[in-house]
Amino acid sequence: MNIYPKIIITQDMISEAKKMIESTRVKRTVASPFDTLTGHLGEYVFADYFYGNWKLNNVGNNKGESDFEDIEIKASAFPFSERLNLLVREDYARNRKPKCYVQVIISIKNRYVKDIYPGTMAYICGFATSDEVDNSPLRDWGSKFGRSGGYRCHYISVKNLRPISNLKSYLSG
Repeated sequence: MNIYPKIIITQDMISEAKKMIESTRVKRTVASPFDTLTGHLGEYVFADYFYGNWKLNNVGNNKGESDFEDIEIKASAFPFSERLNLLVREDYARNRKPKCYVQVIISIKNRYVKDIYPGTMAYICGFATSDEVDNSPLRDWGSKFGRSGGYRCHYISVKNLRPISNLKSYLSG
């Protein structure tokens, strides 16, 4: 098993993320009861890791653009496992081209929980380039509601992502 940086989700992060949900919700297929919250928390977790302060994020100011200059954060809420995947919607990958995608897994107790709670651990799993995502296989992964998702996603196994410790050198190269 690889070593992944871990960040603990705080009540402050959750409170701030929930305040932003209505103004930032994207009108698309809903895959879970808290996918917008998960997305916000993923960006906060990355900011905490990359910049040392979760408040150095762009949530609410980056609609239609990458989450951080050339970086798109993909966050999922599942019990952590290296069998999980970085998922990028086919339509999203076609229309946007960040330099790379970073996978954050918010490790909830089980896949049926209805919310994310303080003290939940988030794992920063690594990154993939846009070209790697574009050249990865496609699949409909369904939804947490137990049916087809209605869209396909490119996918790369967490264990096959580039180490997050190499991100800064990749971006500067």
